Amino acid sequence: MLGFGNKTKKLEKKYQQLLEEAFQLSTSNRAKSDEKTAEAEKIRIQLDALKQTD
Repeated sequence: MLGFGNKTKKLEKKYQQLLEEAFQLSTSNRAKSDEKTAEAEKIRIQLDALKQTD
């Protein structure tokens, strides 16, 4: 259980960081913003999978 909690928190932090980067890039480089959003989406899917196993 402890391993899942730590991994979940790390993934949530990374997810938020990627969304913030995507937002900042959205005004200057739309392609990179889309890439960051796609990365964040992959992490969200991983988070959902981890939460379902709890």
